[in-house]
Amino acid sequence: MVVALPFLSAYADANGRKMQTMKFFTYMGALACMGLFFFKLSTLEWGIICFTLAAMGYIGGVAVNNSYLPLIATPDKQDEVSAKGFAYGYVGCVTLQIICFVFVLKPEWFNITEASFPARFSFLLVGLWWLGFSLIPFHVLPNNTPAINGTGLSLMQRVLTEFRSVLEQVKANKGIKRFLPAYFFNSVGVQTIMVVATMFGQKELELETSSLIIVIILIQLIAIGGAYIMSFLAKYWGNIVVLMIVTLLWTSICIAAFYLSNAAQFYGLAVMVGLLMGGIQSLSRSTYSKMLPKDLEDTTAFFSFYDITEKLGIVVGLICFGAIEQLTHNIRYSAVSLSIFFILGFLLLLRVLKFNSFLKAGIDE
Repeated sequence: MVVALPFLSAYADANGRKMQTMKFFTYMGALACMGLFFFKLSTLEWGIICFTLAAMGYIGGVAVNNSYLPLIATPDKQDEVSAKGFAYGYVGCVTLQIICFVFVLKPEWFNITEASFPARFSFLLVGLWWLGFSLIPFHVLPNNTPAINGTGLSLMQRVLTEFRSVLEQVKANKGIKRFLPAYFFNSVGVQTIMVVATMFGQKELELETSSLIIVIILIQLIAIGGAYIMSFLAKYWGNIVVLMIVTLLWTSICIAAFYLSNAAQFYGLAVMVGLLMGGIQSLSRSTYSKMLPKDLEDTTAFFSFYDITEKLGIVVGLICFGAIEQLTHNIRYSAVSLSIFFILGFLLLLRVLKFNSFLKAGIDE
């Protein structure tokens, strides 16, 4: 999916099919998620297929969703709009999680006796939620006009022409060329921490399931405030400066995790994770958006490179985290090793700051 994303994005831009592409991935992902309601041990193959399609739908849908930012907000408003988008996403996520947790943890309230039903029903609710709320942007967001005149060109020729055009522009854009490597290393750390945070609490501190659920909800609630705070600070200090500060704070979290000894410290660290998670996700997206050429319409293909960078970061991060734990038999070494990626991200952001003066002041050139 990651390999195909640039070409699918180029198809959406070249043929004026941005909205149709987002609908396709959203419907595929939501329906596949609902299909997991029928997943049981006896239907293992069906579960694998649905899970794979749901993941593909999510990746494709988010890529197109991100590409709308420069189309619906001027550069001076993109930090704020990006923050609102993530904040609303966290609100929706927490709301649905609480609903699903009630079914999973208290099935007796609903006279549920089958052990697998609460989890399967949760997948059905997620799919319905996903599909239902997607109808709002489908109704109000604009479609794009074809970026390439299709006269005399086959579908594949239009896609390849658009892809090569965007790739050349990405290579020529010094801001993007410097920012994406920094974003990659930061994504390695951030995305890995998001995945393994509760596992760390379970393994090292032997926290109960109820405590881990509180941590999951707490992180996302705090992330709402983090997104808005970082957007506010970017107005005065500039995007890159704020991202550099956030990256250093992530480094300190990795180091602090090595010395964690009790639940109270873990909760405190979870608050910091939530605060920085919301900030770095929303501000990274708006920073990349500000680097795109002005009056650009084929934004989907440009944002495909952004999303590929993030997804590769997840893969690399989890591989490194797991490999270090296997070698050392200590998850604390895995946690502290993530600080290396944040340090590299900081150094690369310093390089971005040096050559992108408009992001120092948080305004356009």
